Amino acid sequence: MIPAGRRDAVLDVLESEGIDYALTDENSQRDFVAVVTFPLPSAAVEPVLEELREAGVERDAYTVVVNAETVVSDRFESLAEAYEMVEDPDRIAREELVTRARDLAPRPDTFIAMTAISAIVATAGLLLDSPAVVVGSMVIAPLIGPAMATSVGTVLDEDDLFRRGVALQAIGGVLAVLVAALFAAALHLTGVVPHTAAEVFAIGEIRERLAPDLLSLAIALGAGAAGALSLSSGVSAALVGVMIAAALVPPTAVLGIGLAWGRPVAVLGSAVLVGLNFLSVNFAALVVLWIEGYRPDRWFRLADTRVTTVTRLVVLGVGIVLLSAFLLGVTVSTVQTAAFQEDAQAVVESTLAEYDLTFISMEVDYDEFPLRYPERVIVTAGHPPGVDPPQIADPLARRINAQASDPLVPDPFAPDDGPIVVSIRFVTVESSDDGGVTPSPERVSRPVPHRAAPGGDRPAPAGASPVGGA
Repeated sequence: MIPAGRRDAVLDVLESEGIDYALTDENSQRDFVAVVTFPLPSAAVEPVLEELREAGVERDAYTVVVNAETVVSDRFESLAEAYEMVEDPDRIAREELVTRARDLAPRPDTFIAMTAISAIVATAGLLLDSPAVVVGSMVIAPLIGPAMATSVGTVLDEDDLFRRGVALQAIGGVLAVLVAALFAAALHLTGVVPHTAAEVFAIGEIRERLAPDLLSLAIALGAGAAGALSLSSGVSAALVGVMIAAALVPPTAVLGIGLAWGRPVAVLGSAVLVGLNFLSVNFAALVVLWIEGYRPDRWFRLADTRVTTVTRLVVLGVGIVLLSAFLLGVTVSTVQTAAFQEDAQAVVESTLAEYDLTFISMEVDYDEFPLRYPERVIVTAGHPPGVDPPQIADPLARRINAQASDPLVPDPFAPDDGPIVVSIRFVTVESSDDGGVTPSPERVSRPVPHRAAPGGDRPAPAGASPVGGA
């Protein structure tokens, strides 16, 4: 809508750019003299709007941008070719970006309802160990909007949009954990899910989110960057929203499950992952939008906006670095765990071979803290029928503990309450003609005398010594 006194200036802009237009007189007796309609390539929207703003078309002039399926015109094709040379022809105008960000951030009542539902569905999917149900919870989670609103509000100096995004993210995170905890507690207390905490944490979909590593950081950063790119290019953000929800919804549900079963320390890794993912999504989206060149539409606001953006990036970056230190510790612990299991099995196999015993299997029990440390090694060995098994619990335990005492990287979280307990289970085996071994139908378990480790003065727990067992 062209304001009074600006008709010639507006038409001069359109003529100078070679833009076709249709002009209609405005008869509503307001401060507008005409309505002008014209087609533009997507890349031309922002620069042409800036020229019109300089010609006197301000925000109160009702500028409406709509998508056109097809424009059939030779002159339009020439205009499109002229704007194909811009740096990013798919980049939408800042006004469109603000509108899309507002649309993605729903009303508080809708946001709260959808977040609560997604948390309940995610909790059920995790306890059922159903990846399909967990993915379904991601689809309905409305978490992409607040993150994008926060970033757009920062780079374009839209304080209301920024505050709305931050508030919705804070409400969504706390609400998701509380709803998941209440729902899981109801299932636990009513006996619908009668599992113990150890059994719950052994569920595959839950176990993989108890000890996140540095790869989780890459997922969150990628989700935030993809969300910003889809928003700024006008591409549908639905699928990207699922990716962002994948980084946020399951960990919050696991945190709620841990609280419901009274084991908050066991889900500390999930709590760190939730905080890190929220920070990383916002950080990546903010960086991408700034690189894409989005700035306020007033030059005198640019300096303040730059300072605000850099400050928020620094705050987010510091938070990411601090929480990533935990993930680094988990990653190092995972490497040490794999190395310990490999070395411990080699020690077990070589020791059993010295005593003419057959290696059948080895299990390692770890503590529940995300930085896992071996607490017990259970070895199953085979011996020929009619032969008493040798007493090898103590020497085997000393060798395994010696192997564990020299980790790749010192672990400050390793417990100091004693060495790794080693237990041995003997099974009679028979040799087959092809050289293999087969457990005998009649299995014989024979107790092995225990003794304390040399120099050890700690009492042995019931059924096992500090360094050996049977």
